[in-house]
Amino acid sequence: MALTVNSNIASLNAQRNLSSSSSNLSTSLERLSSGSRINSAKDDAAGLQISNRLTSQINGLGVAVKNANDGISIAQTAEGALQESTNILQRMRDLSLQAANGSNSDVDRDSLQKEVSSLQSELTRIADTTSFGTQKLLDGTFGSKSFQVGSNANETISVSLSDASSGKLGENVKSGAGGVFGAAAAAGTAYGVATGATDMVLSGNLGTSVGTDVSTQNAKDAAATLNALGTGVEVSTKVSVELANFTAADTGTLFVGDTEYDLSKYNGSAKELAAAIGKDGYSATFDSTTNKLTVSAEGVEGIRAEGTASGTLTIANATGGTVGASDVVDVGGVVVNSELKFSSSDAFTVTGGTGTTAAITSAGTTSTLASVNTIDIRSQDGAQDALSIIDAALASIDSQRADLGAVQNRFDSTISNLQNIGENASAARARIMDTDYAAESANLAKNQIMQQAGTAMLAQANQLPQAVLSLLG
Repeated sequence: MALTVNSNIASLNAQRNLSSSSSNLSTSLERLSSGSRINSAKDDAAGLQISNRLTSQINGLGVAVKNANDGISIAQTAEGALQESTNILQRMRDLSLQAANGSNSDVDRDSLQKEVSSLQSELTRIADTTSFGTQKLLDGTFGSKSFQVGSNANETISVSLSDASSGKLGENVKSGAGGVFGAAAAAGTAYGVATGATDMVLSGNLGTSVGTDVSTQNAKDAAATLNALGTGVEVSTKVSVELANFTAADTGTLFVGDTEYDLSKYNGSAKELAAAIGKDGYSATFDSTTNKLTVSAEGVEGIRAEGTASGTLTIANATGGTVGASDVVDVGGVVVNSELKFSSSDAFTVTGGTGTTAAITSAGTTSTLASVNTIDIRSQDGAQDALSIIDAALASIDSQRADLGAVQNRFDSTISNLQNIGENASAARARIMDTDYAAESANLAKNQIMQQAGTAMLAQANQLPQAVLSLLG
């Protein structure tokens, strides 16, 4: 190698290596002091992009967990209020059962109704005032809302809350009308059938049935057939009649469904007949003022009387009456068939074509709500009606509470999943971003030694041109 003064190649080489060592040492110091392997895009451009995406996901997951916890809090608040609503309805049910008992006077039932009215108001007050922050939950304004439970758009869980006031809870009902199961039959014949009801369709909360033929069935059998469709619409039967002018001359037979009563055994005493009917689980009330016996029965095909034409007993529809019989008919063979009652805790429709099915839908196909705020237990009939309304209201609240319980469990599962994803995403980001102190400490020691060596070698290289002086001397 030539010995020169103007160009000290050895010094330049030493400077270059020293600069590289100094740069590497600076990088090691930066990584060790910051804790991050990537402090600028030049450290790892692809790694920086990946880590930023992971950071967005991790931050989003943290917010999503908070959102899910808010959803749980709302569900718990609503369910707590519905629990108290359930307690109120249970108390109203107890009062209705008490009012239905024959031992109570009108004054007693008036007193019971006062508590029922107060409970109706409280039920509505709870629905109107239950809120989360400023957001009302049970007054019907909440509707269905989505909770953001993911780090990306449209990753949501919906929560629905309906109106739980006394005016919106109850039994959705639709009763038969016109000639449905109501045509009076001749003496000795079976209970009437729904002639023409060949395509009855029920559409409830559990589904819609196909057209169903009940045209050859009596009311009880038709109810069983329609209940088996599984639409969420319950079909039941009820018949109510008034018996009047009962004397010892009436020696025929009274049939309440399949239960027989030999009228000759009672020697014209409607009171004794009422007691016998009551023992069999039917409702029988004798009014000594009017000398009338009111008989009501559920789950039967109908009520019929068969006897001699010489008797004076008459049978007619009770007030609010059962379809099908004439106003007053002699005992000689009248049949009063049960009407069908359709009910559900949710709205439903009953549709059909011609004949008796059309009579059911003549007033419209959609059910109407018999709400809790219409309950009046100042009569036995009112108390009996209240029970089915309250049971439907309880079923509606239970359904909503079940939904809230399910969504709370879903939020819990979501939170666990989000935390698991967040943990793994953080681990992936750490592998990209975080400094490996063991490896970087070794690099630091190496770079420090390289810098010291480079500095020493640069000093030696800078002394090489002085060798020229010995040649010039």
